[in-house]
Amino acid sequence: MTDSPIYKSIIAKFPAMGSLPSRKRGLGIGHFAAVGVAALALTLSACSSESESATGPTVAELTESGTITIGTKFDQPGFGFMNPETNEPEGFDVEIGKIIAANLGISPENITWVEAVSAQKEQLIEEGVVDLVVATYTINDQRKQAVSFAGPYFVAGQDLMVTKGNPLAISGPEDLAGKNVCSAKGSTSAQNIQTNYPQAQLTLFDVYSECTEALKNGEVDAVSTDNTILLGFVSQDPDAFEVVGKPFTQEPYGIGVKREDSDFRNFINDALEASYADGSWVAAWEATAGNFMETPAPPAVDRY
Repeated sequence: MTDSPIYKSIIAKFPAMGSLPSRKRGLGIGHFAAVGVAALALTLSACSSESESATGPTVAELTESGTITIGTKFDQPGFGFMNPETNEPEGFDVEIGKIIAANLGISPENITWVEAVSAQKEQLIEEGVVDLVVATYTINDQRKQAVSFAGPYFVAGQDLMVTKGNPLAISGPEDLAGKNVCSAKGSTSAQNIQTNYPQAQLTLFDVYSECTEALKNGEVDAVSTDNTILLGFVSQDPDAFEVVGKPFTQEPYGIGVKREDSDFRNFINDALEASYADGSWVAAWEATAGNFMETPAPPAVDRY
């Protein structure tokens, strides 16, 4: 109690509280102690109210609890991948989640990680299963109808992954007519193929790791999703796959929160901008996705 900054600030304003005489004008030390406790309680209450009004109830609740639940991918090397040896997720998205948690005063061991597959991200947020989702989550107008986004914190581009040597000579999406292309259910990549390249035959799985197995087994001709995700798979199995290397969309990655929670979104945007300035964003990238991609400049957040 006496080590708290608020307590010390009160003592600085009322130094007599630290060394009160036993009697003064007929009032005992108990009276002054009661006054001091009341003043401290009022100050703490005011600070709590000011903090909540400045950052919103979600930040106040998470800070008080000291825990947070974050949705991320478990099958995307470099961004969100469940390490089978440690049974902990790792990757750039995971590090971004840790940065946000740190800004709430929450340590990594007090983060609960939940797998957020593409088709379930909005549901996880809307139902309160997670406090936020950071999972190669493209910001778009359709998703904004269901959730709110902080960021972007990175901009990817949709690309194609083929078997090593590219035996079918697929150089871009215009070559997908009659080809069997794999993507994930509920993903913007799958929607883009369906809408803009309808002559492609689309195979959908819940997770992209199933697509990589289908490609390796010859069940599909290509896998299409963000270049960041595909390059992560290539980094794990460079003798089996390669990326065409011609991104044909822009995919701004955002952090999803409840649609009405603008205070929490603003808090996360502040945390992202602080990570750009203090170097923690670059450090997170270079320790993860930077192992197979060059370090980009962080994008400006969109405070819509």
